[in-house]
Amino acid sequence: MIQRSHRAPRIALALLAWFAVLLQFCISINSAIQDGRGFASGLVSFLGFFTILTNILVCMSLTMPLIAPNSAAGRFFARSEAIAGVATSIVFVGLAYYFLLSNLFHPQGPQWLANALLHYVIPTLYLLYWWFTPSKRDLRFAHAVIWGAYPTLYLVYALIRGRIIGSYPYGFIDAGRIGYEKTLINGVGLLLAFIAIGLLLVGLGRFEPRRASSASAP
Repeated sequence: MIQRSHRAPRIALALLAWFAVLLQFCISINSAIQDGRGFASGLVSFLGFFTILTNILVCMSLTMPLIAPNSAAGRFFARSEAIAGVATSIVFVGLAYYFLLSNLFHPQGPQWLANALLHYVIPTLYLLYWWFTPSKRDLRFAHAVIWGAYPTLYLVYALIRGRIIGSYPYGFIDAGRIGYEKTLINGVGLLLAFIAIGLLLVGLGRFEPRRASSASAP
């Protein structure tokens, strides 16, 4: 059950996240159609990016407990470890983009807005949302390793997708250009970075309730 005090921020963040994803969707589809590639090609390209899939995950994690709190998805995304896992994923998106991709991409106009929302604004706001959610005591450091299944599955998906269509979403996992050995090395490095972020959030989450309890003690 969502606490009343957390309902309004969740709704506001959900609306902003959906806006960002839908804005990028419209941009991607319009670009594909203008280039003569068609709607289907635009959709395949859109769904190839870890950024997009993770922002959709953010949207689902915020929306399902609101619209279907008693469903399996609603109950799952209301759990503290699920919220922390999504926070780890979207923070990874922001950091990976800043350090690896921001100097390669210089968007303008609506694409600049979508890019800023997806890579900077949503990660920051979701991290704050996670920080102010209660009940982080059940987080375990093992959760960070479990959450690593998500980027691992994404890498498998990206490689299979790239093998089929001959296009990879990111240069550092472009097996067609840099080879599978280098791709897997890059993938392992990114996975370790992802797990490190998860471990940091678990550590902060486990510390914060104790700090709050100590501060409230007489």
